[in-house]
Amino acid sequence: MPAVEIVLVHGSWHGSWCWELLRPELDKLGRVTHVVDLPSMTGAQYGVEADAKVVREKVDSIDGPVLLVGHSYGGEVVSQASVRAGNIARLVYLAAFQIDDGQSPLALSGRELPADLEFVPPFDNPIDTFYADVPADVARDAVARLRPQSAQAARDRQIGAGWRDIPSTYIVCEQDKAVPPAVQEEMARQADDVRRLDASHSPFLSMPSELAALLADIASAVDNS
Repeated sequence: MPAVEIVLVHGSWHGSWCWELLRPELDKLGRVTHVVDLPSMTGAQYGVEADAKVVREKVDSIDGPVLLVGHSYGGEVVSQASVRAGNIARLVYLAAFQIDDGQSPLALSGRELPADLEFVPPFDNPIDTFYADVPADVARDAVARLRPQSAQAARDRQIGAGWRDIPSTYIVCEQDKAVPPAVQEEMARQADDVRRLDASHSPFLSMPSELAALLADIASAVDNS
């Protein structure tokens, strides 16, 4: 069996650019990586299913087993994209929403968005919320690249839950200010494997080598299973 390849799925307001520091570290460890850009960052008409479709197409293009990694909102996307997928060996939730069929982060929070809202802007203080432990110059560059996300993606409820049939790992970011660690710990109960990083919400920017080592270890366990 070929070595598992890693597909990285970004969260809200981000793009595939957020993995730029992580991918070279994984490459050093002999791991092939793939990224996607979710369409909900580009048009108000795109929701979770459009994002999941892009992920499915990427996974289907890989001839071999896949480790599918979702960060933050990307967790909802990978859960939906992985339903009935044949070559996903394991799901990884990185400070991500590992939720069930019919749920959404917005619904679970009890909040509603205005009916006429088309895009949801990033948080007011993204450096503190997303990048508290990221080097200042890297954090400033990341903030400049954030984009609003389709409100439809926030309103949509997840269809299916691939983690009910596919093994999953949850990586808790213990200093997270975007998704509270206590919330992550609760969601991590859905996973059969739980790892932890002493990181804020974006370890791919704050500690890319440590995150790469962790993902490579998870991938090696898949290879040897």
